[in-house]
Amino acid sequence: MKITAVIPARYASTRFPAKLMQDLGGKTVILRTYESAVATHLFDDVFVVTDSDLIFNEIVNNGGKAIMSKKEHESGSDRIAEAVQDLEVDIVVNVQGDEPFINKEPLEKLLEVFKNDETHQIDLASLMREIKDKEEIANPNNVKVIVDQNGLALYFSRSVIPYPREENAGVRYFQHIGIYAFRKPALLDFYSLPMKSLEASEKLEQLRYLEYGKKIKMVETTHLGIGIDTIEDLEKARRML
Repeated sequence: MKITAVIPARYASTRFPAKLMQDLGGKTVILRTYESAVATHLFDDVFVVTDSDLIFNEIVNNGGKAIMSKKEHESGSDRIAEAVQDLEVDIVVNVQGDEPFINKEPLEKLLEVFKNDETHQIDLASLMREIKDKEEIANPNNVKVIVDQNGLALYFSRSVIPYPREENAGVRYFQHIGIYAFRKPALLDFYSLPMKSLEASEKLEQLRYLEYGKKIKMVETTHLGIGIDTIEDLEKARRML
């Protein structure tokens, strides 16, 4: 089973333009992310896929592997699918380009899903963490997920799911963490299938997989990645180094 990590890296960012090219302890954010992914030793290959010559050259000039994205894409999955469609790979892991402090343990858990799935029933796997704070649960920027008894995703939403009509029912709330591992065919199917109404309404690409009947195995973790979305996040990351 060949496993490849792909790091989608757009140069433009609404909240923090050019954040991936910012200095983080003598190296750019995207280079640190790439090197951290390689250092896990979980992958047969690691690529950055980008629409930016600056990011492409940053990776290649430092001995890494990069792929130029051929066109604009609406989602990270689309960008990754274009990049891997001609590669010999079984499992594709989406690593966030703005998270330079990669934790190996949750990635290992994702890959275990496919190693244990001998009949190839699972199309993709992703992470979730339990949240208990009411403000966190209500925050539409925290995407929530509900699962069945086998850990398969039933639905993702920015709304509170399930709705707590009975607060003593013992429901646990889970936040979706947007790190994915895909079987290549599922990823290519996503690339070729049109967006449906649920994805369009919630602006959540993972709903396209569910709308077309794909099985998403959710893996619980306590790890919360440190993403760099603002200048304040960057300063925090510099202090961590």
